[in-house]
Amino acid sequence: MNKKSGKKICLTIIIQEKNIILKSDKIFNFLLNGKNLLLMQNRCVNIIAHLFNAPLGDSDAAVGVGTVGSSEAIMLAGLAFKRKWQNKRKAEGKPYDKPNIVTGANVQVCWEKFARYFEVELKEVKLREGYYVMDPVKAVEMVDENTICVAAILGSTLNGEFEDVKLLNDLLTEKNKETGWDTPIHVDAASGGFIAPFLYPELEWDFRLPLVKSINVSGHKYGLVYAGIGWVIWRSKEDLPEELIFHINYLGADQPTFTLNFSKGSSQVIAQYYQLIRLGHEGYRNVMENCHENAMVLKEGLEKTGRFTIVSKDNGVPLVAFSLKDNKRHDEFEISELLRRFGWIVPAYTMPADAQHITVLRVVIREDFSRTLAERLVLDIQKVLHELDTLPAKVNAKLAMAEEENAQNGIVKKSALETQREITAYWKKYVSERKTNRNKIC
Repeated sequence: MNKKSGKKICLTIIIQEKNIILKSDKIFNFLLNGKNLLLMQNRCVNIIAHLFNAPLGDSDAAVGVGTVGSSEAIMLAGLAFKRKWQNKRKAEGKPYDKPNIVTGANVQVCWEKFARYFEVELKEVKLREGYYVMDPVKAVEMVDENTICVAAILGSTLNGEFEDVKLLNDLLTEKNKETGWDTPIHVDAASGGFIAPFLYPELEWDFRLPLVKSINVSGHKYGLVYAGIGWVIWRSKEDLPEELIFHINYLGADQPTFTLNFSKGSSQVIAQYYQLIRLGHEGYRNVMENCHENAMVLKEGLEKTGRFTIVSKDNGVPLVAFSLKDNKRHDEFEISELLRRFGWIVPAYTMPADAQHITVLRVVIREDFSRTLAERLVLDIQKVLHELDTLPAKVNAKLAMAEEENAQNGIVKKSALETQREITAYWKKYVSERKTNRNKIC
């Protein structure tokens, strides 16, 4: 968010925390009125629902709620799917004690939390080298009569890639016809929900697909709001079981509520509403186009070094995920560590099963990440590469070679503790020598 917007939100937070009502300021009196805040939330839900092409009439109100990030949104969507599946199984006189959900192994950890907390089996489609998102064909093959939904990711955390929701919808429609099931789809658009409508409006991933029953999106990612706000939108009232909604009236009027926690700050809702009406469709499109252009600048700069393989896709979340073409001497974790000296925090991580042998670095391009910063990052990465070229091979590589020689000579392999101690001793010696050399007077 820009500085002016940020100051307004900070002031709102201060007012909330101190419980002060500025009677002389009509704006803040309006913001501190609970009914008005609920109205803002409902307007945000309607705006986002229309953005996702929800099938709403002119007088229809969208079904959705603001949440504490996409994690809570996913929990709520998952609960709705589970309860609707259970109700149908009960009505048919069939067992309803073994629900499962099908996802890719690339899902964010909140899906694993949902499965564990609410006792739902998580069936993951494994990844493979070169294909780091859920394969729709394999996903549909894993669907059975106990599947409450298939979760597709619009903007994978690992490489920003959009999963093929359209193909998943078509394949699942055919399977539902063959089996008589009605397995639905949930789209986790935490990262891509505020990108696809503006950069790829023709892409069919949302409520234009009949099996998509709910979508979540994070306002604090590309919704351009500070951390702590998410949204979940349902296709229609029929997709949210009524028994999950609570009604209260002790705050002055009947208020339906469907959240995991009741009390939460309202500043992020105000911020989201402000951004939606201030920027509008054109403003959001301009921001996303700028992010995409800067991502391409970074990608092209990395490709010119000749040292990296780009793992991310051009069409997706504006981020660049990349790995070393040759990591025998030095790996991505070392690059991540050395970049910290230049002020960059670039995470390095391994891919999930069955691609865990692939290590990746990732840079997410946000609104305030300019072209100048992209060019500077490329220069700093080149400096790191040059420094690594002058250093001895990484310790793990040396130990692996030593173990291989020992095995050939019949020497007993060292334990994990002994190996770790040897690594620690080596690095202590190496760091000590570098400090000594720096302190020498020429």
